[in-house]
This record gives sequence, C-alpha cells and structure tokens, in this order.
Amino acid sequence: MKKKIISLILTLGMVMGMTAYAGAEEADTEFVGTITLGMIGPMTGSLAVYGTHVSNGVLQAVDEINAAGGVMLADGAYELAVSSKDDQGDATECLNSMNALIADGIELVIGSATSGCTSSITSTANSEGVVLITPSGTADALTTEMDYVFRACFKDSFQGELAAQYAADEGYTKVGIVYCSADTYSAGLRDSFSAACEELGIEVVAEESVATMTEVDYTNQFNKMVSAEAELVFVPFYYDVTGPYLVPQARSVGFTGVLLGADGVDNTETTISEGTDLSVYNDFLFVNHYSTELATSDVSVSFVENYESLYGETPNNFDALGYDCVLILKQAMESCGACDADSVQAALADTSVTYEVATGTFSFDETGTPVKTGVLMGYEYNDGDEEVTKIAVRTLNVE
Repeated sequence: MKKKIISLILTLGMVMGMTAYAGAEEADTEFVGTITLGMIGPMTGSLAVYGTHVSNGVLQAVDEINAAGGVMLADGAYELAVSSKDDQGDATECLNSMNALIADGIELVIGSATSGCTSSITSTANSEGVVLITPSGTADALTTEMDYVFRACFKDSFQGELAAQYAADEGYTKVGIVYCSADTYSAGLRDSFSAACEELGIEVVAEESVATMTEVDYTNQFNKMVSAEAELVFVPFYYDVTGPYLVPQARSVGFTGVLLGADGVDNTETTISEGTDLSVYNDFLFVNHYSTELATSDVSVSFVENYESLYGETPNNFDALGYDCVLILKQAMESCGACDADSVQAALADTSVTYEVATGTFSFDETGTPVKTGVLMGYEYNDGDEEVTKIAVRTLNVE
C-alpha cells in the first residue's frame, strides 16, 4: 500500500543541518511547512566512513537550501529536514530502517551507501511507492525502467568499462582480477571489467576470488597474479581491506604492477596500519565519481568551499554524491510543484531534464542512472612524506 502522508512536522530523532555554511545569508522566508527526507546509511560499523560522508553532504545541502529560501512548491516555500537511520552496513538493518521511515510517512529517501544494502530496500520502495535515490549504490540491477529507484552515481557496468578502457589506453595486454564472488558489488564489477577487457582485446591471464569482503589474507591470490605475469590487477573491494591487507600483501609477494580499484576503495588512506611501508601504495589507482581537482563548475567550486568551511577537510566522492541527491530531489520537487512520491518520481523519470550538481552535469537514462563521465584517482608516496597523498589523475570516459 502506498504511503501518501506528506511529512510536515519534525519528529523525535530527526536530524537537520546544525550550522549554516560560512558566508551564508539566510533568506527572509516564511516557510509554509517542512519536507522531511529520509536518509539511510552505515553510520557505525566497518563502513561508517561511507555513511558519515554521505550524511555530511546531505546535511550541507539541506542547510544551504534552507538558508537560500527552501524548496518552492506550488503552495509556497518549504523547509527541508532529514530523518537519519543507521543501517550499520547490514542488509537486514537497512530494510528495518526503510520500514521505519515509511511508517513515519516519509516518501523521499536517500540511501543506502552500498549496493548490498540498497538492494535490500528497492523492492520495498517500489511496492510502497516511495522514491529512493542511492548516492553510491552502483550495482546495475538496483534501478530499472520507470520505477521509484534512482541513483546519483554511475553503475558498475560503466565503472568496469572505464577501468578496462584505462588499461587499454595505457597499453596493458595482460591483466588479472582478484574479487569477492559472494558480493553483489565486487562480482558485478568483475563481470563488467572482464567483458570490457574481452571487447578491447586485453587478456585476463589470472582470476582469483575470495569468499567474503572482509577477507584478511590475499597472499595466495597475488602469488598467482605474479606467476601469471599480470601487468595490472583489478581489485573491486572496499577501503577497509585494501588499506591494511590487500595492497601491502600484494606487494609483499612481489606484485609490482598497477593495482586498479573502483569507487569502494576511496578512503583507503584512513585504514593504513601503523608501521606499513607507505611506498607500497604507489601505483594503486581507482575509478571514482568525483575529484575536487578536476571538477571546476560553479556548483562544484561552491560545494567544496562550503564543505571545507563546515567540516574543516576536503570532501570526497561520498560527500559530493550525498549533496547531489538533495539537489536532485529539490529540482524534481520544484519542477512538479509537489513533494509526494508519485509526482517526484514522474519528474525524475523525465530523461530530458539536465541536472547541474557537484559531481557534474548529467541527465538520467531510462533506468534512473546518470549518464556521466568518471575520474581516475590514486595514491602517491614520496620519500620523506609522513603519509600517502590522494591524487587526481585524469577524467575517464569510454571510447
């Protein structure tokens, strides 16, 4: 049964942006009501960095929009608020969070951060008629034509194609793959990368898998990469294993080639174990959605400046994608003049609409996935440095 209650009152536990961004001049606006957005993500647990940064971006966008006069609908200006739920990176908790938001009458939900968790709530979004926009759920199957599920990121098949295109552009002819066969995200990226390599004439000389995304021993897998003489190895994992385990172990068994990850390895620098030889992270690259160095639009520059003023650090792609989700929903609500799920879904399903957000300019395809470019990023260490540096390499696209 579809929920048709517009949430106009802040309830206990709802979170709003706490401080206006530096330099904001609050508009003298009399709000006629409040639109509450739901937000689901891993705020605790091993993937909490994802949820925390998505939340930072969401709250910044809400703060900025409210300071500028809110969301203008047919009957006046509305203030935005956020009801946040912690899914702990667990699919069951994510579904519980979704059901709790729906029970509260919330019709527009941002979440979750991972493909596995997001996949647990897409059917509920569609059956209940609730708009769901994931900032960073990249699995292809999350969005289908004309449903209630959208995303702010590109999808895995495109990300895998970008990774293979980079390998081809650099002249690599022999590559390997180490991935998790039981994980939606990792296996999906493996499939798309492998298929793209075949089309580009790149030989996959070795392929090894692990059973879980929390594996701590990758030495056997990389011994086989070395034996196969792989020049580059694709490693679609999350940052919590690449930092302390996968990268150091790959180097320890003699793999000296390029390690190429996807967006999930962003934040690897936060999980490097004390005492690790930091030079092992050189030539560790990854496909990503966004780079502050490569993004130069007015929206992106403003986002970065305000983020750094609010949080005292440079934003990453999860901050930017969370921010974008709010901007996308605001534009959809204002274009249809309403905030109910059916109206917003119809607005988002219009593939002719262009969105200008922090991560770039795009339109949705027929499945609710942005058509956009990617970026290549990586890590760099020079003798004498106290830490590794995250670097932007170049923009990526499929030829």
